[in-house]
Amino acid sequence: MQESPIFTRTHDMLLWLAQATRKFPREYRFTLAQRTLNQAFTFQDALIAASIDATRVADHLLRADIALTGLRKTLLICLDLQLLDNGQYRHVSGLTAETGRLLGGWQRTAKDKAARPNHRVSDGGTGPG
Repeated sequence: MQESPIFTRTHDMLLWLAQATRKFPREYRFTLAQRTLNQAFTFQDALIAASIDATRVADHLLRADIALTGLRKTLLICLDLQLLDNGQYRHVSGLTAETGRLLGGWQRTAKDKAARPNHRVSDGGTGPG
């Protein structure tokens, strides 16, 4: 089975962030570095939950959206504090933008599925037998 592109891109983003945050100065490793990674892993966890729990897909995708938005804001703070240079920020912004587009597509699909009535063909109560 082939994995969905959003999981592949999220994996790429997590690997990149793990490497980048290792280089943060010590004074930021247990604050901004840890927060950055926690938000990224929360995003991934919400995606996994959405792929498993069909009854609450929209809730899990909303949680993923919130985590991704928080991650973007944290990365902007990292740029402002010069923990990331412009090239690094541009790269990780591209990763978050791509995962955001994929997430938006999944949210639209989930919304469309939820809006469709669940028609079942009635057998008039006679059933088999």
